[in-house]
Amino acid sequence: MSYADLAEAIRNQRAILFVGAGVSKNVGVPTTEEMVAEIAKQLGYDPESFRSLGDHRTLAEFYHLTKGTLGPLRSWMDVTWHRPEVDVRNSEIHQLIVELAFPIIYTTNYDRWLEKAYQAHGREYTKIANVGDLLEARAGVTQIVKFHGDFDDDASLVLTESSFFERLDFESALDIKLKADALGRPVLFIGYSLSDINIRYLVFKLQRLWDSSSFTALRPKSYVFLRNANPVQERVLRARGIEPIVSKNEDPGPGLRQFLAELLEEVRRK
Repeated sequence: MSYADLAEAIRNQRAILFVGAGVSKNVGVPTTEEMVAEIAKQLGYDPESFRSLGDHRTLAEFYHLTKGTLGPLRSWMDVTWHRPEVDVRNSEIHQLIVELAFPIIYTTNYDRWLEKAYQAHGREYTKIANVGDLLEARAGVTQIVKFHGDFDDDASLVLTESSFFERLDFESALDIKLKADALGRPVLFIGYSLSDINIRYLVFKLQRLWDSSSFTALRPKSYVFLRNANPVQERVLRARGIEPIVSKNEDPGPGLRQFLAELLEEVRRK
């Protein structure tokens, strides 16, 4: 398919990027299953049996209730997810994200690899994880919005079941910012699985946001990069104003890299 409209929006600094866990896996960030195993270890449970007791949000909630804090788990995540031997400059996907120069990047990832990529490639950015960070935003500097929290602020992490339910209210300062940012701008989602409730909920909320206005016909088209074709999900996404872009490669990493490289080439064509 042609990326001309999306490339034009990126070229004109109009598009917003949403980054999910699939991008972080590119630099070896542990899976949710590994995090659950660590929770079990810290609480003295057998990992296999513990995993059957609930999903990762419920188990994180249990951890918080038992420990009274997420501190030790957050510390383990921070250290494990940012191993010193990993050089983000070797990640072509992160380099391509930097070169595409989106004015605003939202991410549901907790890790710092986007920030580290901007640092490694000598590009300025402003990290926004709470309402106070909004005061640091500067014109012409990419905003990296940590939509589900940041390791520098335990209270900001959307990790437990309670914090996820609070996120569903869609009324926090970052939610209000997203509403303002997304109106009139195309959004590109990458690094998400269609089984991920995050993207399905965000797409639904964006649709509701436009449907509640009297300007639905003016809504710009948004896009989601999919690892695999799925005619059912693609039909639902199109009904919600999101155009699916299906990977040309069965391997998720190379497929995303190829898509971003082709998109950057289209952006630079003019």
